Amino acid sequence: MRINQRFASARSPRVRLCQSLTAVALACAATLAWAAEPVAVQPAQGPLSELPYSPSLDASSMDRSANPCEDFYSYSCGGWQQANPIPGDQSDWSVYSKLHDDNLRYLWALLLDAAKPGAQRSAAEQKTGDYFAACMNEDAVNAAGQAPLAPALNRIAALDSVQSLPALLAWLHGHGTDNALFHLAVEQDFADSERMIATLDAGGLGLPERDYYLRSDAKSKDIRAAYRAHIAQVLGLVGDTPAAARAAADQIVELETALARASLSVEARRDPTKLYHKMTLAQLAKLAPNIGWGAYLQALPLASDVGLNVAQPAFFRKLNTLLAQRPLAQWKTYLRWHSVTAQSPYVSQPLAQARFDFFSAKLLGVKTMPARWKQCVTWVDRDLGEALGQVFTQRTFTPQTRQRAQDMTLAIQQAMTTRLDALDWMSPATKRAAHAKLATMVNKIGYPEQWRDYTALQVKPDDFAGNVQRSQVFEAQRQLAKIGKPVDRAEWGMTPPTVNAYYNAQMNDINFPAGILQPPLFDPRSDDAPNYGNTGSTIGHELIHGFDDEGRRFDAKGNLRDWWNAKDGKEFERRASCIVKQYSSYTAVDDVKVNGKLTLGEDLADLGGTILAYAAWKTTTANQKLEVIQGLTPDQRFFVGLAQWACSNTRPEAERLQAQTDPHSPPRYRINGVVSNMPEFAKAFSCKPGQAMVRDKVCKVW
Repeated sequence: MRINQRFASARSPRVRLCQSLTAVALACAATLAWAAEPVAVQPAQGPLSELPYSPSLDASSMDRSANPCEDFYSYSCGGWQQANPIPGDQSDWSVYSKLHDDNLRYLWALLLDAAKPGAQRSAAEQKTGDYFAACMNEDAVNAAGQAPLAPALNRIAALDSVQSLPALLAWLHGHGTDNALFHLAVEQDFADSERMIATLDAGGLGLPERDYYLRSDAKSKDIRAAYRAHIAQVLGLVGDTPAAARAAADQIVELETALARASLSVEARRDPTKLYHKMTLAQLAKLAPNIGWGAYLQALPLASDVGLNVAQPAFFRKLNTLLAQRPLAQWKTYLRWHSVTAQSPYVSQPLAQARFDFFSAKLLGVKTMPARWKQCVTWVDRDLGEALGQVFTQRTFTPQTRQRAQDMTLAIQQAMTTRLDALDWMSPATKRAAHAKLATMVNKIGYPEQWRDYTALQVKPDDFAGNVQRSQVFEAQRQLAKIGKPVDRAEWGMTPPTVNAYYNAQMNDINFPAGILQPPLFDPRSDDAPNYGNTGSTIGHELIHGFDDEGRRFDAKGNLRDWWNAKDGKEFERRASCIVKQYSSYTAVDDVKVNGKLTLGEDLADLGGTILAYAAWKTTTANQKLEVIQGLTPDQRFFVGLAQWACSNTRPEAERLQAQTDPHSPPRYRINGVVSNMPEFAKAFSCKPGQAMVRDKVCKVW
């Protein structure tokens, strides 16, 4: 069970299987050149009593031997890349990743204190501390072995007919196996954003997305073969003979391939009109009668008259056919696999290691499993994030920082107002609707105004797997309780320590957790130029998501409605096609090109957000005397500040996965692709026509 973040677009180096985000170190000397042999900066080795300070522009991270007009990313980040090799437990390492790692270490220190029993603990400290203590007790976790898997496996073993499947699926979806056959999500109704609705969507796959099952290149075949072997290994660990495990793996992959063929591509899923098909229970039962929808809703439980969004009708028609064609034993084998793999990180070491070996080592190239403390902190943040976030924000996020971020956001919104007025390609009627959407956009800075209540969630200091399972049930029930009720527009979709930001099209809000408003991404001690280049462009990025190829389809209230006249819509698409063509020409890794259709929304947000941040910075500093600092003019500092949020190193395996599944372009192109479209950049660095960072045909939408 999940809250649907389908149209909550994020500013992040990556939003994928395993998320890693971070910060840079900066030297404040007057005119620093990149060191010829930079010292490798490894992440801190223990818990942090306070977050380290890193300025928002790091001259030592630059490579001033590179020509900024030929490769601005290397000029801004070349020193950082040499000084920051990828740690063994990461698929990539970036400025975002290091800040994320620092945040985790700070949370680690908080949780070590909270885990100490005592009457002085607050309710938030008791729950987060006990969860962390149970997670860290690896001896107890290993002693429990596979016992936590038994409730689900016993229910699956007892399944005696396809008619009994709906009730079992409802139980699995509410107990952590939310990828069994299909997804149940809780989201705002596309046609009435004031109400929450249940959405049924395609799912049931073990590989990252559908084309992993369908591509015919050698690397894809190799991954599928490794996936089969992984399934067989895991089923062997839970008791199957080698022959039975191999046969089961073949059946599972065959069934998942059939589901993949019926699913929309990642590009098609960017069109919200293809994902909204509201139905009654009777209409759904007619579409897919073999699934027993009435029994499924009753078991959740949900009322039979609840409105449903069936995101992919073709998928459910195919699933209906498969249920009639495949024997019950194959479905039980499939469900058994998905139940085990969903819970494998939380049980004994052999299953957790097997999962790591495929999903992290094989798919992402990660060398070593993350330390236990790091996994435990991550799970506390996931399951009790607003309880943990209370302590985090009290100690790290000042009212002054919150106000400065708010002021910057308002300045960038004003820049968008000015740009809308000046657009020569948009009609007055569409402009009025765009202004209305911008005027009602809500800014959420730092943390929620009201913290989530975890009173009903029982956490025990000696039952880690039980804590996870109870958290899964708690969250599923919390989501189901929203259906049919008014939307809580104050709710957040990220926890306060998260190093990320997002825009939610149906809420029409932009959200910046306290975790991302930390140095070096946001540095209250620094001058405005790099802050606007970095955090300002992030704010602009999220704002532009309200007007990108997906966001523009939702109106000021968050309803799926075409508020554009036909001519303006076509002009937007013409201008956006320039971005698609530009980014599709970039090579992500080896023989894999960037998928410009998949990355269009993020590429539009990167470019438009930077343009807004630059305009807002110029307005904010119009009456100030700005100086050359560290050998960089104010404009150069803006652009280097922009580039350095994206400094990173990525393993080839992860680069391939990103290119095929991630709506974000590779970091290098998120910088070079943007500045090559900005005459302001060319002027700042005296770039000439014909150089790589000066495009012959500039792409420009907003």
